[in-house]
Amino acid sequence: MERIYKLPLILEPQPEGGYTITCPLLPNLITEADTLDEVMPNVTDALAALIEAYEDLNQPLPMVLQPLPSGSALWSETLIPVITA
Repeated sequence: MERIYKLPLILEPQPEGGYTITCPLLPNLITEADTLDEVMPNVTDALAALIEAYEDLNQPLPMVLQPLPSGSALWSETLIPVITA
């Protein structure tokens, strides 16, 4: 089953390249990406692992991880890299 969550993400550039990605609402959500294209897939994987950990420990999900109601309007903010001349 696909669930959709609205989470703020902080992308911190690393000196060697790429980004460390965290979420201020979920301190245990930490991942990395070499490029902006890798951010969403890597966050999706890290979030799925975090949710699985909560379930394995029989702990309730934080309120921020309650799925959005079906049929609700979505507001999405994303990074859109544009290369200009």
